[in-house]
Amino acid sequence: MKLTCIGASGNEVTGSKFLLTTKENKKILIDCGMYQGKGLETDAMNRDLGFVPAEIDFILLSHAHIDHSGLIPYVFKNGFKGKVFCTPATRDLCAIMLPDSGKIQEFDTKQFNKKRALQKLPPVEPVYTMQDAAACLGQFISVPYHLNFSLTPAFSFSFYNSGHILGGASIYISFSENDETKTLLYTGDVGRYNKRILPDPCVLPKADYIMCESTYGNRLHESIEDAEQELMLIVLDACAKRKGKLIIPSFAIGRTQEIVYALHRLKNGGNLPSIDIFVDSPLAVSATGIFRLHADSFNEEMQQFVLSNPDPFGFENLHYIRTIEDSKRLNTYNRPCIIISASGMMEAGRVKHHLANNIDNGRTTILSVGYCAPTTLGAKIMRGDKEVSIFGVKYKVRAHLKSIQSYSGHADYKELLHYLNSQSPETVRTFFIIHGEDEARTDFASRLAAVGFMNTVIPKFKEEFEI
Repeated sequence: MKLTCIGASGNEVTGSKFLLTTKENKKILIDCGMYQGKGLETDAMNRDLGFVPAEIDFILLSHAHIDHSGLIPYVFKNGFKGKVFCTPATRDLCAIMLPDSGKIQEFDTKQFNKKRALQKLPPVEPVYTMQDAAACLGQFISVPYHLNFSLTPAFSFSFYNSGHILGGASIYISFSENDETKTLLYTGDVGRYNKRILPDPCVLPKADYIMCESTYGNRLHESIEDAEQELMLIVLDACAKRKGKLIIPSFAIGRTQEIVYALHRLKNGGNLPSIDIFVDSPLAVSATGIFRLHADSFNEEMQQFVLSNPDPFGFENLHYIRTIEDSKRLNTYNRPCIIISASGMMEAGRVKHHLANNIDNGRTTILSVGYCAPTTLGAKIMRGDKEVSIFGVKYKVRAHLKSIQSYSGHADYKELLHYLNSQSPETVRTFFIIHGEDEARTDFASRLAAVGFMNTVIPKFKEEFEI
């Protein structure tokens, strides 16, 4: 079988796409994600798929994040008519995330075309629209964890909980060729251990080939307990001492719910000042509803919390904002408060408006709670740029900057090695290190070698392998 590394390869963390071509010429795409965070370059990269959509027979989807799922509407629009297999929770999340992605693209393209019109240039089309996204959802088929599902007589797969986000999965593949059966493990994005909401990543069967993410292949996170204490101190400093706004750019799926749950726990412990907390993201509001529907996916600690707190994502002074009018009112809200708003990399969504209105105010605090790709607005702000462009306008960065990386949904290198404990290094034929920047992938290769994984490969963009 041939493996082609189309996305999340080379020095790329986003745009996950890996093509498997069997001896019978069946084409199975693992993930179909968008590149993010490179402006106009990103748009061109997303339109250049590296394969013909109509030739793809199946898509195996690890989870709902846009850098893994976001181009499914585009390939459907351009001829893909196969089925998309994912877990039930991933299907539910994609039903809100993909149309939201289409809406953002329609809006961004409209704004971009206004500038093109001034330059007397022809308009461009969005990669896909809300309508395209809604149309592709009919191709999705839900498959529960641990069920061995056969796509062909010689190719089957199973989903295992990756602990990354609700519905997130590692994909274990078995395929037979030339009277030999081989196995391939695609980790997807691996979550952290001992989290507050979701269970730990699942123990996995041994595999002949491994494709492993390496987002934090060269870093260690603080403990979740330390993160909660740090969050409390930042809230007290920003809202009680400075009496300003605390803006938390956060991914709508997973991260927002973790922060809300952490604030709920702090409030129950009497450790929060009496301030309003706003979740200003229609997508996050909808996603929180899906979390409530999949309460059976919570870990044991969360199950116990729910016994005395029926709604872990709702409490006094917490307000979910849906309408644009209510979002705009926050611009003139002059009391200390917390605003949690998407997107986490500060590249799109309502958080950009909150940043534009507050980033030059010395009483404002901006708290980053996750990974920001190097070229994103979030990365520019958090690395200390004195001035940034938001909606084409230059703003001085006078806000206080804080960061808590422990809320990352990605395992650090120690957690990745722990996740791989079930594997036998001496029997792994090839270990592909994907989904990471060059430094992270190179450092992770060294750490893998130290525990016995010697046959490591760092794939280049569009590189092909026989497995």
